[in-house]
Amino acid sequence: MSPFLGELIGTALLIIFGAGVCAGVNLKKSYAANSGWIVITMGWGLAVAVAAYAVGQYSGAHLNPALTVALALAGDFPWKDVPGYITAQVLGAVMGAVIVYLHYWPHWKETDDPGVKLGVFATGPAVPNAAANLLSEIIGTFVLVLAILAIGANQFADGLNPFVVGFLIVAIGLSLGGTTGYAINPARDFGPRLAHFLLPIPGKGSSNWSYAWVPIVGPLLGGALGSLVYKAVFLGKPSGALWGVLAATAAVLAAAKMTNGKTVSATSRRSL
Repeated sequence: MSPFLGELIGTALLIIFGAGVCAGVNLKKSYAANSGWIVITMGWGLAVAVAAYAVGQYSGAHLNPALTVALALAGDFPWKDVPGYITAQVLGAVMGAVIVYLHYWPHWKETDDPGVKLGVFATGPAVPNAAANLLSEIIGTFVLVLAILAIGANQFADGLNPFVVGFLIVAIGLSLGGTTGYAINPARDFGPRLAHFLLPIPGKGSSNWSYAWVPIVGPLLGGALGSLVYKAVFLGKPSGALWGVLAATAAVLAAAKMTNGKTVSATSRRSL
């Protein structure tokens, strides 16, 4: 299997399990309806672990453009491979979302709220505020990348690392996910949001593109900071790129703050 195919299949698996648990919890007449946030966070954590087990040996199981870019910035991944990885991740996310749509085919008509339907596919803020929502995604992805690198420095029994990273996703969801649904992955949000826009979902409403930049820009900045801070603080190898990313982060947050402070209201507060 090529790395491109590995990232495509792995990200598709991630979305099948991740968006699938959102559908099960939030769509009407699902046996899992209203089972709550803990079920969603566990579903996403297991989604990451299973996807990493499936394709880690072929592509390294990035499954996330923010992680791919972060590793490239840290000098641990070749920049020439970044476009191919990101393309595979986005395509895989779209494929996974389409499969979830088909799996829950009769439930879309049974569910009236268009925000809940969008919440199966894409994230949104519990309290719409551009700067605050962006900061939440930056912090969540900073923790994700910093912790993945720290976990990787430890010696585990063979094959245990993906399982530990899965629990990291659960921890981030439980502790930091309640503000924006913790996209922490541009492909995870953009691919399914695009699928939502294109698919003939009954009564689906808007795909909320006015918010879509937040779960793209925030994770990219947060992931870059996570990798560069890890390299500087944990490994004692500071890079000038860290100051550039810090400046870019401050500028983007300031620009977001200068808006009216709000983004279009998103999905359901229970949706991830």
